[in-house]
Amino acid sequence: MEARQMADDKRNFALRDGSGDESSVFSGRTPRQAALKAARRLEPAGSEDAADKTELRLREKGTKKVHIYDGWAWEEEAPDDKPDWMPGEITEANVSKKGIEHLEEI
Repeated sequence: MEARQMADDKRNFALRDGSGDESSVFSGRTPRQAALKAARRLEPAGSEDAADKTELRLREKGTKKVHIYDGWAWEEEAPDDKPDWMPGEITEANVSKKGIEHLEEI
């Protein structure tokens, strides 16, 4: 029963573009977790310092709340103890919360 309870804690967040179209849905227990998943899909830079920040707008499904983050991604060498299936270069990402916006209508 405990595993079922953990799965129920996931929330869905729709990635919105500038015109309000929702292209992808990311799930997570927190908006930040979903934003990190969205940020990993950005075009990665060669290093974290070289990465450009991109605004990510995630609307929590079933609500009128839009969580706004700056996200960036970069490539890094995989750790030495990586599993066999993991490539030598991996994409890392980070986000910084800018705020929450409330929509008039969905």
